[in-house]
Amino acid sequence: MRVWFNRTFSSVYTAMRLIREADQAHRYHLIYTSTSPVPAGRAAHQFELEPIGVKGEDYVAWCLDFCRRHDVGILVPGKEARLISAARQRFADIGTRVLSVAPAESLQLLHDKARFYATVDCAAAPPPHSIAVNNVAQFDAAYAELRALYPQLCIKPSESVYGLGFSVIDEQRSCAELLLAGAQYTIGLADLRGGLARLPEFRTMLVMEYLEGHEYSVDCVGENGRLVCAVPRKKPLAAGVGQTIDLNPRILEASAALARAYGLNGVFNVQFRETGGVVRLLEINPRMSGGIGMACMAGPNLPYIALAGFDRGFGHIEIPAIREGMRVAEVSNAVEVF
Repeated sequence: MRVWFNRTFSSVYTAMRLIREADQAHRYHLIYTSTSPVPAGRAAHQFELEPIGVKGEDYVAWCLDFCRRHDVGILVPGKEARLISAARQRFADIGTRVLSVAPAESLQLLHDKARFYATVDCAAAPPPHSIAVNNVAQFDAAYAELRALYPQLCIKPSESVYGLGFSVIDEQRSCAELLLAGAQYTIGLADLRGGLARLPEFRTMLVMEYLEGHEYSVDCVGENGRLVCAVPRKKPLAAGVGQTIDLNPRILEASAALARAYGLNGVFNVQFRETGGVVRLLEINPRMSGGIGMACMAGPNLPYIALAGFDRGFGHIEIPAIREGMRVAEVSNAVEVF
């Protein structure tokens, strides 16, 4: 069975390595493609180059041709995942099954937190109190409303990855003072407002309550809305001490509810954070997280479970018990790039 991972995040290296470790019967031949030689390609059986600059429907057409030429049985999409999911019948017609995390409409929704938060109905972990803004007048109104309710606020883009653009808002210090103090992910209120005021309009940002507690990153496997397995990692408040596998019942309940609500499938990641003893939903990442390897240290080989279950059904798969309380961390490895 030829399985193709197209261009995606670097966590695919770990995912392919884990699949090959678990695939004792050598059932799967893994193909990885990218626009240039990258370390992730070393984990695949076969690496091929993708065309540079091709996107949208032209990229989908290229993918269809690639699947025909390489006899791909399963495609796990990264780049243009929404369009590929929408075209899954076209892939099925040539014998390729698409292992998509969600239907195309759900994928589009999950990438826009403002729209996504408005649809969430999850009693176990509701999203944070937030207000979407596109100009300085809206920012002022949102800040005044939320600041009357919460001791500290933060701001982040409605659409972003890796937490890019997130900042805690500091009412006392300027950006220069914060820079000199080495304060990360923090921005001065006066400087922030001054910058926004110079823009007639800006991309959608979320002004929201700041969640001060522990963050949970939950790596999951789903089957069309059914949560098959979930491994929650509790992150420390201070860096450098590892993460803890914590089977928090409320986190697991919320993950199952969200999988059902959005029809989640394959490997995905859900982020939560605590505040005042209450769990809040941050986001659903419709892809493997960067910490997927740490989650799999706790027992279940999530990428293999997802692939084998999609391929032959989950009934024949034995999922190992999760080692609750285990502490995990990652170290970097040097590799040769071909």
